[in-house]
Amino acid sequence: MALFRAIVATGSLSAAGRQAGLSPMAVSRRLAALEQEVGVRLLHRTTRSVALTADGETFLPLARTMLEARDAVAAAFSEQHEGLSGVLRVTAPNRIGRAVVVPLVVRLMAENPLLQVDLTFADGIVDLAASGIDVALRVATLQASELVAVRLVDNPRILCAAPSYLATHRSPERLSDLDAHACLTLHAMDAWPFQQAGQPIAKRIKGRLAANSVDTVHAACIAGAGIALLTYWDVAQELADSTLAAVTLADAEPEQLAIWAVLPTRQHMPARVRQFIHALKSELRRLPLGISERSQAGPGA
Repeated sequence: MALFRAIVATGSLSAAGRQAGLSPMAVSRRLAALEQEVGVRLLHRTTRSVALTADGETFLPLARTMLEARDAVAAAFSEQHEGLSGVLRVTAPNRIGRAVVVPLVVRLMAENPLLQVDLTFADGIVDLAASGIDVALRVATLQASELVAVRLVDNPRILCAAPSYLATHRSPERLSDLDAHACLTLHAMDAWPFQQAGQPIAKRIKGRLAANSVDTVHAACIAGAGIALLTYWDVAQELADSTLAAVTLADAEPEQLAIWAVLPTRQHMPARVRQFIHALKSELRRLPLGISERSQAGPGA
């Protein structure tokens, strides 16, 4: 099955054979033996190419699942003696990725010489299944799905502005006061989510500066360009050292969020994934952003 997977990945019997140290004839014989065992033809083969049959399309994800289970069993025992191993694939938003994930995985790699790490940082949503991601860090209100989400730490949204901006503009006191202020917006977010009188409300926002990334809005806010709606994690340090000031409204509060670790499945979770999540939760709660000590798991994406 591993050889079959390699043939599909490389598109060639000879290339798969080179990876496995086998001749093309030996690869062909093993593939034929697999097809005989499962009772169907898995690949169309010509002198120049190979392609999955309809049965091969059905068999491929089953083969991957069985190989992952085998690898998980092997890792569970080898890691008792040799530490974490294999490739840990993580995606995260840019700011939390650079500030928290990078130092954490560098430490894990130093402690586990056999561990490899593949990082993808993006503020948008990455498809876990299509990208082969083990863990996705998300700051969002999660919707029900087949994915599994583990709550790491609370991370509410906060209205904030630089002291220089507030020195020349009266701080808003009510939600409607935002209409008179320069609000810094993201391209994909022209309305800000609040809770008012116990009900969710989307406040339409306008301003002279819009950006495509949280980093840019964050920098513009520090520079005194206006009021931003960012998460507590994004501005914890700036609030602590008074680079930014929180803006509190009398009649509304921003939406409450959390930082989640999203997993494609609970089954066959490698030790490297479990250890990464445990270390990440400890690291986030050590930083000045732990609003709540509650932690829970549930479905969501």
